[in-house]
Amino acid sequence: MYCQSFVGALSLGLAALALHDQFPIKTTGETGARPLYGINSNLGQPYSNSEQWRLDEYPSENATGNLIFDTVHSLLQHWPNTRYRHGHNIVPGTIPIGTLLYHGTNGSRTIPSEPEWTAMDPEHSIYFSRGNGSGWLLTLAATRDLKVLYFDGSSAAKVSEGTMDTQDIVAWGELQPERAFDEKDRIDDLCTWGKEFGIDGFTRMEMDFEIMLCNFTVGVEVVSFVHITLPRDDRSLSPPTSLRADPNTWIRTFEVMHSGSWYNRYPGDSRIVLDLTGLISLYDTALAPSLISVRAGLERLEHRVLGISSDDISRVMRRVTEIVSRADPAGSGTDWKTLIHVIVNRYADRLELTKYLLNITSSDPQELLERAKLAQIQLRVMVTPYLLHPTVVPSAGTSDVDASQWAFPIFRLCATTHTSHITSLVPLMTSSERLLLKAVEDTTREICRVTTKMWADGVMGGLDSLIPVERNGESDVTQIMNDWRKDLNNLVSWLDWSVWIKCRPACGPEEMCYLSTWPINAPRPEGPPPRDSQNFTNAPDAQHVADPVGRPQYPTIPAEDWSLPQPKCIRRLQPYGF
Repeated sequence: MYCQSFVGALSLGLAALALHDQFPIKTTGETGARPLYGINSNLGQPYSNSEQWRLDEYPSENATGNLIFDTVHSLLQHWPNTRYRHGHNIVPGTIPIGTLLYHGTNGSRTIPSEPEWTAMDPEHSIYFSRGNGSGWLLTLAATRDLKVLYFDGSSAAKVSEGTMDTQDIVAWGELQPERAFDEKDRIDDLCTWGKEFGIDGFTRMEMDFEIMLCNFTVGVEVVSFVHITLPRDDRSLSPPTSLRADPNTWIRTFEVMHSGSWYNRYPGDSRIVLDLTGLISLYDTALAPSLISVRAGLERLEHRVLGISSDDISRVMRRVTEIVSRADPAGSGTDWKTLIHVIVNRYADRLELTKYLLNITSSDPQELLERAKLAQIQLRVMVTPYLLHPTVVPSAGTSDVDASQWAFPIFRLCATTHTSHITSLVPLMTSSERLLLKAVEDTTREICRVTTKMWADGVMGGLDSLIPVERNGESDVTQIMNDWRKDLNNLVSWLDWSVWIKCRPACGPEEMCYLSTWPINAPRPEGPPPRDSQNFTNAPDAQHVADPVGRPQYPTIPAEDWSLPQPKCIRRLQPYGF
């Protein structure tokens, strides 16, 4: 059998591989190859070659590691949590000392004496300081780290479709979607529950991020409480006055959307510091097994927590109570947030570029060949750190099994590089960290399986100038490209990273990329207003408004724009075009 060794250029990777045992790829008839073992989620038990490193082994249909990975990477980012509104994570965190919080009122200079809503940006609170010509803006500063619990997704969007499911579990021990507007009881009950554990507030997201603050006199001090000049706000007037009637109301509406967009991408709103060692995910199939069947056959946009069993709710609440009761820091010390972001950074742009290169409809053989070679280069770039030297590649006439086996160790090294060094810390890890480890392993495994397979197929097809192989005839470039497109589309769909959701072409300087957002684009409730809904979003009365707002008459959008939000450029200057 003819074999071709990798050329000396690959020696650049030797230093990075020095800490690993290196070995020649085992081909038919060879012995003595020493495998590198990856670590699975079962507390560091090594996988055998036969069960773990097959390039044709797809993820389980019910696998959720990719969903945990993506939702954790998306925490506190406005864009992905607007795209996927139905949150599945509950995470403890802190608001650092010195952080400013804002609370708007429209008629009183009285500091709230009961739980109410505060905003992370003044634009958000000013949006609720509605009135005819003026309003009041209270600015608070944290005098110590404030202990909070974060609900991800668009968790302050008052709709019954799933945005508030995780809050219902904590506040009421069951899901009550019919109480989407029952915000006064919600904040009171959450704060009553959290008082035992020293929780100062709860973090949620709608147009921007907010803190449901349980006590305005504990852990915070007043920076200012000022009477500000504001234009007339048509939302203060009775219907049928339309929001469109007054341009100044639109300005205020847009600017709260704009302030939320500052946290669209990583790292999100960094004024809220999350403790991932206490992550609780409803995508954890061991924690909430009843949701496996609930999600079966549904698109991700339809995933929600409704349908969870009472046993699973009890299990979730035991975990929540255990985590918020911890007195001392716990865990391995691993920086999970950075690790996950490194992996997204490493692959997102390159996978996107490769997908672009494969998006060709030409039937010209030479053009197809040149495009395939460009795609092969990108695939090789992705696996270069894992190309062991020397590696032997079988001839193109080798059977399918043998033809793919030579790439297994490259797949294995790629899949385990980001986690093999931290598996020794498993005994120190919390259950949340072990869940994170499994999610990272599952995600990198599938990325590496697909990219290694695609690259190896290109090598065997004679498309890699660095690694020539002996061929019996011409390669079927069209078939290789078709297989690549299928493999890559499946991978991108499985990963489903929101970094790939963007306005194309990019928006101009007078524009902002926008996804349909509550309440501007939400379906309008029918029938009489819900209980307490004169304050359309939150507040118990008309005097103190940090999140609350009277029900505005926003323009109607097609239902599909809400159910399947797509990015579009809207103007930053009037007319805005929500």
